[in-house]
Amino acid sequence: MSFAKHSDHETPNEIVTLLELTALHFHLRTGAVGRQGSIWPETRLSTREKECILWVARGKSSQDIGTILGISEDTVNFHVKNSMRKFGCSSRTVAVVHALKSGIID
Repeated sequence: MSFAKHSDHETPNEIVTLLELTALHFHLRTGAVGRQGSIWPETRLSTREKECILWVARGKSSQDIGTILGISEDTVNFHVKNSMRKFGCSSRTVAVVHALKSGIID
């Protein structure tokens, strides 16, 4: 799946992020045709990892998430990286898609 536009105007980052999530969801969904249940049923995230990934899904930066949760930016990054490791991915965006797909967040 790809997206193209015919315009000289720059696309806002929020729109680019939504398009990336759409493409990743499409890829994961079409790759899972014929499978039953979630792709990662055994993946378990801690409560704090779930909170951090949920805020990432809402477009918040690590600094913003730290402020919201009352923890440091480094602690947020620690929990997000743990989530990424548990899902076997190297991107915050892909971790969000995995968490959504597996029902960990909605």
